[in-house]
Amino acid sequence: MALRPSLLGGTALCLLLAAGPLGAQESGTGGTTTPTGTPTGTQTTGAPAGTHSGAAAPARPGPSAAFGGLVGSPADRNAPVTFTADQVDYDDNSKIVTATGHVEAWQNEQILRADKFTYNRDTGVATAEGNVQLLQPDGQVLFADRAELTGNMKDGVLEGMSALLAQNGKLVANGARRTDRPGGAITDMARPVYSACNLCAEDPTRPPLWQIQSRLATRDEEAQRIRFRDAQVRLDGWPVFYSPYLSMPDPSAPRSSGFLSPSFGQTSYLGGFVELPYYWAIDGSSDLTLTPTISTRIAPSLAARYRQRFNFGQIDIQGSVGELDGSSRVNNETGAGGHIFGKGTFNIDENWRVGFNVNRATSESYLRAFRFPTQRVLTSNIYAEGFWGTDTYAKIDSRAYQGLRDVDDVGQIPYALPTIYFEHAFRPDSLGGLATIDTSNYNLFRTEGADTRRLATRLTYDLPRYGALGDLWTLRFQGDAQGYSASDFNEAPFYASVSSREMATANVRAAIDWRMPFIRSAGAYGSQLIEPHVQIVTGPATGRQTLIPNEDSLDFEFSDANLFSLNRFTGRDRQEGGSRIDAALRSAWFFPNGGQVEGLVGQSYRASKEEVFATNSGLRDEVSDVVARIRVSPTPWLSVIGRGRFDKSSFDRQMVDVSSRLDFNGLVGIPVSTTAGYFYSVPQTYLTPSTYRREVYGSANVRVNQHWSTGAFGRYDLELKRGVSVGANLTYEDECLIFDTRFYKSYAEQSSGTLYPSSTTLLIRVGFKTLGDFGFRAL
Repeated sequence: MALRPSLLGGTALCLLLAAGPLGAQESGTGGTTTPTGTPTGTQTTGAPAGTHSGAAAPARPGPSAAFGGLVGSPADRNAPVTFTADQVDYDDNSKIVTATGHVEAWQNEQILRADKFTYNRDTGVATAEGNVQLLQPDGQVLFADRAELTGNMKDGVLEGMSALLAQNGKLVANGARRTDRPGGAITDMARPVYSACNLCAEDPTRPPLWQIQSRLATRDEEAQRIRFRDAQVRLDGWPVFYSPYLSMPDPSAPRSSGFLSPSFGQTSYLGGFVELPYYWAIDGSSDLTLTPTISTRIAPSLAARYRQRFNFGQIDIQGSVGELDGSSRVNNETGAGGHIFGKGTFNIDENWRVGFNVNRATSESYLRAFRFPTQRVLTSNIYAEGFWGTDTYAKIDSRAYQGLRDVDDVGQIPYALPTIYFEHAFRPDSLGGLATIDTSNYNLFRTEGADTRRLATRLTYDLPRYGALGDLWTLRFQGDAQGYSASDFNEAPFYASVSSREMATANVRAAIDWRMPFIRSAGAYGSQLIEPHVQIVTGPATGRQTLIPNEDSLDFEFSDANLFSLNRFTGRDRQEGGSRIDAALRSAWFFPNGGQVEGLVGQSYRASKEEVFATNSGLRDEVSDVVARIRVSPTPWLSVIGRGRFDKSSFDRQMVDVSSRLDFNGLVGIPVSTTAGYFYSVPQTYLTPSTYRREVYGSANVRVNQHWSTGAFGRYDLELKRGVSVGANLTYEDECLIFDTRFYKSYAEQSSGTLYPSSTTLLIRVGFKTLGDFGFRAL
């Protein structure tokens, strides 16, 4: 039913009524009354016959009571109610006020519309007839053929009721009775039908995709729930599910306590299982979800998630408890287990915030068996961060690590109590130079092994200058100073020749960076670029640094990304010294449509023979490996980026990483997006186990139409000649239904002596919007 705007022209009349505790007395055309009923206006000349102006009458609840009671709790029940109608009549004998012709009344942001409105001042009965519409501030709309209001006009009976609720919810009933209560009204409905689906535009009489039909239903505004009796869930008109009692949250409720839709399935770890989540909306800012899992193979388990928002932050904590009995097929582990994953952030003031992350589990086997996110190392920390504009940052962090692999020695895993970092970027000086200063400090201790402490600071300065030929010269400087203290240095993981050591080190790096971009126009085909790039770096030699603890520079990969870094180690515990020359040649073709083809090849030449870099790092010798990058993106629908490192003598590949994205939107008529990649790396000493890595992966996603989409992905290990993982999905979604099926398979994996068998997951989810989800999962 289309909503019709009010007609204020012609003979439309307007009444402004103030609703007091007992209501107000109506005046005639154009008159107003105060909350006490004293007339303040006079009858307008030319008023229709039979209207009444200002005559006293027995105090009865005014139309505002009916309006506020039927539509819902208004913002202010004493606020004035304004009426417009083509004609308003008042019969002195029967004490009946009748408004006809495009009747519209509003109080605050609530609106009542009808063809005819009748109010009996003696009985307090009000009747709205013909295209009755009740519009609420939140956008919900109630329709009826006829509405009769009684009981101080807060209760009502509606005939031929229908409602447009929040989230596209639609409710239709033969009739409804509304009873007002202090906490919120109760609306009982006969033969209701509910759905969130739109009707078919070609055939509106066709049943919606899904609907709930029941004998009776109750809408509880205080509990914000709709409860159905003798309910049927129908798909395309066919009954598929029956329940003598079915409860769902009111679509207007942002959150509502109750059981969520269960999921069930079959897994190789749990056997047959069912999950019965219960959601508890504790208050307006916090909730708790409890999910017990009952299975045929092991004892019941319980997962929980607690969330809360504050004016100054939020927390999110989830965890579980369960038991493995050896039938999990994961390492034959038995006994009770559990996990907790949590995070939180809190704003202290405009500059400071604090936060925490808690991630602990009894074992990796437990996480795999119960299908929780699996990681090899879990990190927990508590921190404080400070921000001052865009140029100053500080962080104090204390953290603990948990290794989940069988080969991890818990005693050798360090605790950081604390790490402290501070950085300040100065404003450009009078020459245009940019300077920064920072400090990076830590205190690490182990229950079994070495304890180390470090104080470090770094100063950097860059001064750019343009030459007469358009070339760019940059003077670069970096100074580092570190102080160390180590105890039990002769134990793991360093096994040094001394048991304790205190030392101070420093390193200075200065460089002249030069690049010369040669650019020419390619006419209608864009522009072309050739840019040689050379950097000369010098500084004192640093030696092998074997008696300096190395806590933050173990993970190292030489590529085009750090070719021109003054210190190419990832941290401060290892410093690069001596003199060197870095050189690269970059070339690009920029197209008018924004696409480009770009490539770079470079190499580094060291004067020092110090063996500060690890074997297979690419920087072990005086002449480095060759690094390269290529980017191909000639059109918006194609992008390929490849990076590589190649042996300086044989040009054998040492590391190759290629990723691509291809969109077929304009080629096949439907959106198709694909990705593909290849990765190769020689063994690295910082990895355990240190082996060759050679993998390919790919994915494709297709948007068939506005409702259907599908996708697939896969990863294959070329070195081991076996699959790593494969998956696919098929999804349908419209305004009221989500159907999602996902398949995922991970193949058997040997990790640090532990065999993790292959696993298969099949997830089928049917989501009825505003009603709930039903899922099936098989593993």
